[in-house]
Amino acid sequence: GALCFAELGTMITKSGGEYPYLMEAFGPIPAFLFSWTSLLVTKPSSFAIICLSFAEYASAPFYPGCDPPQVVIKCLAAAAIVIITTVNSLSVKLGSYLQNFLTAAKMIIVIIIIVSGIVLLAQGKTENFKDSFKDSTISVSSISLAFYNGLWAYDGWNQLNYITEELKNPYRNLPLSIIIGIPLVTVCYVLINISYFTVMTSTELLQSQAVAVTFGDRVLYPASWIVPLFVAFSTIGSANGTCFTAGRLVYVAGREGHMLKVLSYISVKHLTPAPAIIFYGAIAIIYIIPGDIDTLINYFSFAVWIFYGLTVLALIVMRFTRKELRRPIRIPIIIPVIVTLVSILLVLAPIISAPELAYLYCVLFILSGLIFYVLFVHFKFNWPQKISSKYTSDSQL
Repeated sequence: GALCFAELGTMITKSGGEYPYLMEAFGPIPAFLFSWTSLLVTKPSSFAIICLSFAEYASAPFYPGCDPPQVVIKCLAAAAIVIITTVNSLSVKLGSYLQNFLTAAKMIIVIIIIVSGIVLLAQGKTENFKDSFKDSTISVSSISLAFYNGLWAYDGWNQLNYITEELKNPYRNLPLSIIIGIPLVTVCYVLINISYFTVMTSTELLQSQAVAVTFGDRVLYPASWIVPLFVAFSTIGSANGTCFTAGRLVYVAGREGHMLKVLSYISVKHLTPAPAIIFYGAIAIIYIIPGDIDTLINYFSFAVWIFYGLTVLALIVMRFTRKELRRPIRIPIIIPVIVTLVSILLVLAPIISAPELAYLYCVLFILSGLIFYVLFVHFKFNWPQKISSKYTSDSQL
């Protein structure tokens, strides 16, 4: 998938992730439905999930032996969203410096956990790997949902395409970061999970509110306090990266006339798409109120893989309809074909094998964007734009 996005990103060097590719290949309606769904479902729910994870790890040390109260977790998550949106609204440099610091912190805890796991394996802690898939439920539905949770952990492989216009030399740096980043993340994630299973059974891992904290308590005591601290840094870093990139989608959609014009404005003082970022943060806070992480991940993944599949299909379509476009990177066509088929399987499998009304609501919500497209884009009912413009003018005065 990331290789497909590398070709798309170097072929169409516009920010906004999937949005400009869908626009070029299929026209404004699929692009609008993507921006509509991303703005109101996929991106804010992703932001909310990461901040809820941060809140669980940050609060876990203060509630030893029991789960932190939900009100504490949700208030902490909301505070994290407010801080991150404020930072990214004030300064691009501040946001990128924060990202660099938090990424370094993330790598420190990753190395500590991996090295601890290797030492334990060398000492013979391998009992949890014997018959490790015993009593597993093997069905198309359960495997698809397992893929949703697994692929959620890797989500972010397409994030650089949201800021293509802000990259220095995207033709070189976009594919290079993908080729280096994805294998590095994959190796780290697999080794971390192996480390967890050296000291926890699958049941213990599922029951743990904060897996890395449990690992730290069992392996790193009395220095176990460093684990929740650095994992909190790690999750805040992921949330910061999500906010930094997703705000650009709202900005690009506003620039194309698919969202309120005020969302396409850039702060003259700070040179950031502040209205888009603030709007995005406000929607994410709404998702924190009712949501639990597992439910949000399932619905997020269902919606997002519809558009991942469409975007990779756009790459295949443009091979035939837009042959004149320069392609600094040209991957074998079998790769986007495989990704498209996997996307279809991921979307259809849970619906067919374990249908739930929630999936229908998700599809209806995506299609409901057509009503807003017809009224405000096609027929150009422009009173919302006038209201947003008047509000902006008044605030400037």
